[in-house]
Amino acid sequence: MLKILKYSFYDLMRSRWSYVYFLFYLALGFVLLFLNNDLSKAVITLMNVIIVLVPLIGTIFGVMYFYNSKEFTELLLAQPLRRSTIFLGQYFGVAGSLTLSLFLGLGIPFILYGLFRSEAIFNFALLLITGAFLTFIFTALAFNIALSNENRIKGFGYAVLLWLFLAVIYDGLFLLSLIVFEEYPLDTFSLAATMFNPIDLSRTLILLKLDISALLGYTGAVFKKFFGTDFGLLVSLAVLLLWTLLPIWRLAVKSRRKDF
Repeated sequence: MLKILKYSFYDLMRSRWSYVYFLFYLALGFVLLFLNNDLSKAVITLMNVIIVLVPLIGTIFGVMYFYNSKEFTELLLAQPLRRSTIFLGQYFGVAGSLTLSLFLGLGIPFILYGLFRSEAIFNFALLLITGAFLTFIFTALAFNIALSNENRIKGFGYAVLLWLFLAVIYDGLFLLSLIVFEEYPLDTFSLAATMFNPIDLSRTLILLKLDISALLGYTGAVFKKFFGTDFGLLVSLAVLLLWTLLPIWRLAVKSRRKDF
């Protein structure tokens, strides 16, 4: 698996889209810090970009790479290699290259602007960790969708629809349910609904650690009481890890059972 991972990683690192992805974050970081030297405010602005853009890029890159490397994958399948090894190697190569582009693109400008001497270093680290989780989660989901759909148009459609649902539609349904059932105690429901969406969970976690939970509305106190504690942070990271491991596990199982 390590050799396949290395090949997928270097193949993507040579791709111009990886450079575009890296240069976008590099330029974004320099522009934000040039306009405002306050690192904490720059982290808040970056949160709004990362929470939406990272899952979208992970989804699109995952689907594109799977379909574009289909002939190479078929060649590997003819070799005495385990199927799960092939697909997991490709997956970790794609997710690893995207995560590296994210870390370098944002890390370079913030380090040059004195990140290690700033109190915002922990918030920035949490932002990068969350971005890495979202990259691995949505890349794994994209691989699962592509593996389950031979038709490229359907695969792209389902992948974009999944991102749209989790990034936009889910929030609308969540807010609507809070309004409709506002007369009932919704503390437990709000916490559970947040954990069922990795994008919402990441956004809530970052907002609370940045101490701007007032933006969450009247449910902010509930989230602050749970997510604002060390135990809440550990549970949130554990849930994000679970969101990562479950699609990876399904990818391994699906690749072994699929008839190629």
